[in-house]
Amino acid sequence: MQTVRLSANDKDAVARAAEVIRAGGLVAFPTETVYGLGANALDEVAVKKIFAAKERPAWDPMIVHVASREMLHSVVTELPKSFAGLWAAFMPGPLTLVLKKTSAVPGVVTAGRNTVAVRFPAHPVARALIAAAGVPIAAPSANRFSRVSPTMAEHVLADLDGRIDAVLDGGACAVGVESTVLDLTSAPPCVLRQGGVTVEQLRSVLGVVAIGGAKDVAGSGGLPSPGMTARHYAPRTKLVLTGPTEKDLADAVREKSDRKVGAMMPTRWNAVVAAKFDWGVWGDWTVMASRLYAGLRWLDEQQLDVIVAPLPPEEGLGAAIAERLRKAAAKG
Repeated sequence: MQTVRLSANDKDAVARAAEVIRAGGLVAFPTETVYGLGANALDEVAVKKIFAAKERPAWDPMIVHVASREMLHSVVTELPKSFAGLWAAFMPGPLTLVLKKTSAVPGVVTAGRNTVAVRFPAHPVARALIAAAGVPIAAPSANRFSRVSPTMAEHVLADLDGRIDAVLDGGACAVGVESTVLDLTSAPPCVLRQGGVTVEQLRSVLGVVAIGGAKDVAGSGGLPSPGMTARHYAPRTKLVLTGPTEKDLADAVREKSDRKVGAMMPTRWNAVVAAKFDWGVWGDWTVMASRLYAGLRWLDEQQLDVIVAPLPPEEGLGAAIAERLRKAAAKG
């Protein structure tokens, strides 16, 4: 299969990509979070192609992307009262909601569960693609399963060139980490994956919000949300996490002086390493989130023995970055 690279700046590109989706093909496309690998969410055969291209296990469900309230109602049976406040505050945007699904959604999308994860992406290219296709689009991240997520078209092609029909190149993704997944079928609502909408923001709207944990294996009905495995977002190179200070990072580097070490290096921090990626000013979690995956991918290409990265505190978007790093550093 030849993967066609389409420029989102080309006025005909979105229409061509939508034709591929309607024909049962696979298109990688930009969202505000990361690039997704999309197929018609209502076409079981098409969705199975995503699993094959990514080498993704069937117990890991997908997020369904919609472009309107009408399209949302085609995939979920009911909206709880809390939906209105979330809609007003965060949608469209990097928030995914787990809700009860309709029979129109194939079980392959939801790992056999009776719930579906749904979101309204804010990226104009993503919204245009969904609208032009006229169907909800199932789309996990456009990379090989468990590897570092893609935030540029080049990242998609590095993993999936020749495995998918097309990639719609819309430049770099702004948020840089996946959407927050919030389960509205539980009481209280539970965050299954932290992401672009912070726990603090959710609590400002909903009050009490619980935080779920990672799962090593899927249950009999599959995982309730993507991104819940203990190891995920992982580079091939071993990743070691340090404490949150410049000294912590420098000490970790010195301990590995006999190894070829690379670092996710905050701006103005100093440590002698074989390769460093400028991660942004420590504490500017918005910038650091947007650079996280690009940095891990770049360092992974430098033929290092180990990558070190300081772990942000559990606050705001820093909590989402920390969650990604802990999973990326977990043993396989």
